[in-house]
Amino acid sequence: MTTDQSTTDQSTTDERPVDADAESDANLLTDNPALYEARFPDRERLAARWAEDCLRRHGAGRRVLDLGCGTGRDAAHLSAAGRHVVGADLSEAMLAHARTHHPGPAYARADLRGFDLGAGAFDAVVCLDSALLYCHGNDELDGFFDSCHRALDPGGLLVAEMRNGAFFLGRTELLDAPAENSFTWHGTGYRSVTTLWADRTAQLLRRRRVWTADDGSPPREQHSAWRLLFPQELRYFLTVHGFTVLELHDGPGPRTEPRWTEGDEPGRTADADRLHVVARRN
Repeated sequence: MTTDQSTTDQSTTDERPVDADAESDANLLTDNPALYEARFPDRERLAARWAEDCLRRHGAGRRVLDLGCGTGRDAAHLSAAGRHVVGADLSEAMLAHARTHHPGPAYARADLRGFDLGAGAFDAVVCLDSALLYCHGNDELDGFFDSCHRALDPGGLLVAEMRNGAFFLGRTELLDAPAENSFTWHGTGYRSVTTLWADRTAQLLRRRRVWTADDGSPPREQHSAWRLLFPQELRYFLTVHGFTVLELHDGPGPRTEPRWTEGDEPGRTADADRLHVVARRN
């Protein structure tokens, strides 16, 4: 998302509700999956197509875990591509919506910071839209990678796409001013104002978002954060948890500009605002 579709309110992604909003009790979009899909339409299924391309290129088996599946749209696309898919998320509301509106995969409740869906139960784990970065502390990242290692058969793949912490080293263009967005759903107008700032001590990208609606409901203020994970730091975590890194680059990908298209080769740099990683379980 170099126009940054992930960090501005012009995004069609990255509101992905893995474990909802880590710093609030409620999240307007996570609690209302149909509203989430209206706010972030995803007709192209670009992230799922990119993930499927990675799985094909590296010869992954058919058993796939979509970790942080949200409303189930990407999981359903992978299922339609011939994969045996389990979609996992911590939000019961999202899982209920996925089962009803995006059938095909099996769906299970799981916390990406530590889960057990069976040892060697999958040939690939897919984790898109910065879901991995809801692991804020090193212990949570350890839990994520340990759980993925346990879930994968030897030789299985981990495919992930996320924000790039290195992008925020001295860059402020995504932090300089609040971003505004508005849309209408079922006759009600919604408006959001989003402010991002880098908490460098905690190594987090923090977000404050205020929602208003023209139905007379009071404003809702929400807070969340993503880990600012750096390329070599990510490589280190993967290596010590028993993975070999096959690809680690900043694009092209589903959230970059220009966006990934079928046939694109993975890049060789890791400087822009997205990171893409493919790693194999040793």
